[in-house]
Order: sequence, then structure tokens, then C-alpha cells
Amino acid sequence: MLTSFFEFLSDSFAFMQLVLFESVVQPIAFHLGAGNLLDIAYEGTGWLMVGVVQIVVMVLVISPLEKWKPAEPLVSPSAVKVDVIYTLIHRLGLFKLFMFFTFENLLETAFGTLRVHGLPTFNLDAVWPGVTDTAVVSFVIYLVVFDAVNYFIHRGQHQFNSWWALHSLHHSQRQMTMWTDNRNHLLDDIVTTLLLSMVAMLIGVGPGQFVALVAIGQLSENFQHANIKCSFGWLGDRLWVSPRFHRLHHSIGIGHESAGRQTLGGHNFGVLFPWWDMMFGTADFSNRYDPTGVRDQVENGRDYGQGFWSQQKLGLTRLFSKYPQS
Repeated sequence: MLTSFFEFLSDSFAFMQLVLFESVVQPIAFHLGAGNLLDIAYEGTGWLMVGVVQIVVMVLVISPLEKWKPAEPLVSPSAVKVDVIYTLIHRLGLFKLFMFFTFENLLETAFGTLRVHGLPTFNLDAVWPGVTDTAVVSFVIYLVVFDAVNYFIHRGQHQFNSWWALHSLHHSQRQMTMWTDNRNHLLDDIVTTLLLSMVAMLIGVGPGQFVALVAIGQLSENFQHANIKCSFGWLGDRLWVSPRFHRLHHSIGIGHESAGRQTLGGHNFGVLFPWWDMMFGTADFSNRYDPTGVRDQVENGRDYGQGFWSQQKLGLTRLFSKYPQS
């Protein structure tokens, strides 16, 4: 039953992607003389569709929840507007388009060369024959593996001073909302996207599966960042990352600092599952909703920028300067 429903959704999405591509995207590509890029355009159509669906869900479902039960009053709408820009850049495919023509193209070429020299792609879901003969089981395996990779990437962003210089932009938002998820330095996004794309190629994730994995993760993260006073209860919070669990990760002095020290570290790095935090001792399930931000922003008045370009510029300034570890 579940497998049939999953296949129905997959087939429906593929059909709508084909219709949109053939009726809109392909004619535009030919008109612009880019007929040689139709493969990329077709994949980009899928990302665009996913992004539009995500934004619709955010506006129709998550936004009313923020108004119904906010974790804190909305006192800085202008700060939220900048986060909307980040979200549109990512969810409408602009960032993905840039990656297609630059770094991911180089990565695809490199893996293609390896395959030519007799190094085939490893398919993780083929390790358990008979168990992974359904699309649902295969997808769940990749989902768990990807979340584990995301956990360690996230810890790296909080562990290495240079990486934190970029990632701290994400934590500098004092007014967290559902739009905050994509508030990242573009260089930070390039690094994390390349790492995840490389893992996907190494373990044999198909293009359609990769889109679905990223889409589910992003929508869940939108909800986690939302200005909602919400947990999933004692058991639920230990099965899936809740807004309360993730807000603690953004809390001043808790989320990005080691216990009792103003140095890099922190708690609640899990993206979808809190299991990794529980396993590696970084989980904090405290029932509290603290102010969010970065300590040196609040205590020392460090400027992380108000607009999109100023935030990007200051991120590079932090990267190439002696950035303090708190």
C-alpha cells in the first residue's frame, strides 16, 4: 500500500515535470540557443517544481502556525524580508542553476572519468538484496545515511573556525522564522552542496531520489526554524527534530558553544533525526525557548550585516580575518 502511494507520487511528479519542461522550459531553451543544455534544463525543472511546492506549503501551512502559537513576538519584519530573499534564491533554482554550470558539472565530469577507467558507482541500496526491493525501503536507507552525513557536516561548521566564520551568518538571525533555513553564506552553501552531491554519487543515489531527499530535508528544516512554540513530546522529540529542539541549537550560549566555555561546539546538530546527537552526546532536550543569535553579536555588538550583500561581504571579512571562536 505504502509502496503504491510512493510510486503514485513519483509518477505524478515526473508527469508534471515533463509537461512543464516540454510546454515552457524547452521552448525557452531553444529560443535562447541553449538546445545543448536540455538535460540540465530538465533537471532544473524538477528543482523548480519542488521549490514552488515547498513555498506553497510554507505559506499555507507553516505561516498560520507561526501566527497561532509564536515562540516570540515578531519585532523585526525587515530582518525576515532578507531571509525571504535567501529562500527564493534557493527554492526557485537560481543557486542550483549556478551549481549546475560550475562545480557540479566538474564533479560529474570527474566521476564520469572514473567510470570510464573501470570504477563503477557503488549502490548502497543493493547491499541488502531482497530487503531493498521496494522504492520506499531504498529511499529510507538513503534518507538515514544522508542525515548522518548532514550531522557531521553541521558539526564541522561549528567546529572549525574558518567554517564557523561563514556559518555564523545563519546563527546571527535574532528573529527566527520559517524563512531562516536558507539564510547562509553562499560560499558555505557551495561547500555543503558539493559534499552532499559527492556523497550522493558515491553511494549511488539516483537524480530523482536526490531531489526528494533534499526536498524533504528542506521542508522539515523550514518547520524547525519556524517561530513556533512547539515540541513533539518526550518520545517525538527523540524521533524527529522539533522546532524546540532546533531553537536550542540557535540559542545564545547554548547552540554554538561547548559546555561552560565560550569556544566552538554546541548542541542539537541533527537535521532530521536527533539520534546522532543522542549517540554522540550533543543532544539537549531542555524545555525552554531562549533568545537566538551569536554571543559576540549580542555582547560585543559585532555586525553581521542587515542586507543580503552586506551579509555576504562581512562573511568573507570574517573568513579572512582572525575570527574569534564565540
